[in-house]
Amino acid sequence: MKIKEFRDLAVEELRHKETELRDEIFRLRMKRAASALDNRMLIHNRRRDLARVKTLLRMKAGGKAN
Repeated sequence: MKIKEFRDLAVEELRHKETELRDEIFRLRMKRAASALDNRMLIHNRRRDLARVKTLLRMKAGGKAN
């Protein structure tokens, strides 16, 4: 997802998205360990998305949201 799409979400939606991304990263890591993961860039992309969501949550908590 792009940062613009994340910025449009409310705080509760961002928290839900954070949980979803954590679960997905966990599942992808398990697949990678079992040698069943075809696209290894998925983990990289999901970790970046998680970082974006966490950053936006911190910004919104500090009152710096745009």
